[in-house]
Amino acid sequence: MQHALILVGVLIAGMGLSVEAGLLGPLGEQVGHLSATLSIFMVGALLLSLALLFSPKRQLGALFKQPRWLLTGGVLGPIYVIILTLATPLVGVGMTMVGILCGQVAASLAIDHFGWLGSERRQVDGYRLGALAMILAALWLM
Repeated sequence: MQHALILVGVLIAGMGLSVEAGLLGPLGEQVGHLSATLSIFMVGALLLSLALLFSPKRQLGALFKQPRWLLTGGVLGPIYVIILTLATPLVGVGMTMVGILCGQVAASLAIDHFGWLGSERRQVDGYRLGALAMILAALWLM
């Protein structure tokens, strides 16, 4: 049951990314792509700061004791949002999100297969490669 609830949450989060792309495209055209990206991260940082204030388990001190490479996600997030902001007005939300999905699945399969970034190794089989091929076909068809 918990697994199903997590998957529902993941699907909702994916829908939220499409909404975010739909909002960022026009915002970027109005205020500039970097300003739109900054606004998204400022609002997110404010909300997370408020949530952290009320969180029973605050461990910010432990954050700075982690290997620096674990913090590179902070670099990847803005790059992702800038690409969303630039691509959405040009190719639309659908194509942008399918392209992102294709890249995510391809990278995820490699991470799983080789056990990179501390993840558990999961063998890539024909089904998973077939799923990636279908996503590539969807991108081509769009």
